[in-house]
Amino acid sequence: MYDVIIIGGGPAGASAAIYTARGNLKTLVIDKAPNTGALALTHKIANYPGAEGEMTGKQLLDIMRRQAESFGATFLQTTITAVDVEDEVKSIFTADGTFEAKAVIVATGSKGRNRMLPGEERLLGRGISTCATCDGAFYQGKTVAVIGDSEEALEEAHALTKFADKIVFLVPRSELQGVDEVPELPNTEFLFRTRPVEIVGEQSVEGVQIRHADGREELVTVDGVFIFLSGSKPGTDFLEDQVPLDNEGFMILDECMQSAVPGVFGAGEVRKTPVKQAVVAAADGAIAAMAADRYINKRSKIVPQYK
Repeated sequence: MYDVIIIGGGPAGASAAIYTARGNLKTLVIDKAPNTGALALTHKIANYPGAEGEMTGKQLLDIMRRQAESFGATFLQTTITAVDVEDEVKSIFTADGTFEAKAVIVATGSKGRNRMLPGEERLLGRGISTCATCDGAFYQGKTVAVIGDSEEALEEAHALTKFADKIVFLVPRSELQGVDEVPELPNTEFLFRTRPVEIVGEQSVEGVQIRHADGREELVTVDGVFIFLSGSKPGTDFLEDQVPLDNEGFMILDECMQSAVPGVFGAGEVRKTPVKQAVVAAADGAIAAMAADRYINKRSKIVPQYK
């Protein structure tokens, strides 16, 4: 029996583990693939508070996980097959057995699109990014492609205009979803009804092979590619209607990251956040952890950790 089981070991889950373990709660973190999350695959991090210089996302995660372990948290790599979180004692069924806890924090992040572009998996983190705020500064004075079909993609492209000399915005559809009127962006060329065929390069991105609406193909030379195509969804399928979700699969949480099910909390990209950043996910994890501590110890309010 654990006090808290945290599902997911990314920035939200690792941060939650630091706070729960430091708060003397017996903590288990379950992660089926610790090195394949969005942060773990990030090639460079330079804007995480307190992390001086540049490091990889995996290096940052390793630091966070070691810190949680130093306070007593246990990390387990295994696959969850089912959960039962509606009762007072929460049961997590895995390939390595069943684990029980008084509270559960879901920090499973988001799932990638069902189908990646040719070259995307090979070059992810080596010129391919899914976060302009995170990586835009690395492309100062360079040419980048934005591949997207939504308002989110437009916002990310706008962030890139502060750094890139030229942006080629590839929109597979005839319009951007959720955008009534496309604004003019500095140094940005919009190519609607243009599909990316392949991302080209061996050790780093060299270009994007594209197909126009008339079937004509060409290679667009770029230094980096930012992908914001629809299809990424929160990894909450395993909750199986036990916890309220919205129509997109995001957990419905209050300001303390608590769901309507007592003892079940969420953090990070399982909730609909205004921005997707490691520091935001980590903050969610800290809030969820302290809220879980309040729940387990039947306190009337959250007690922050100052010492």
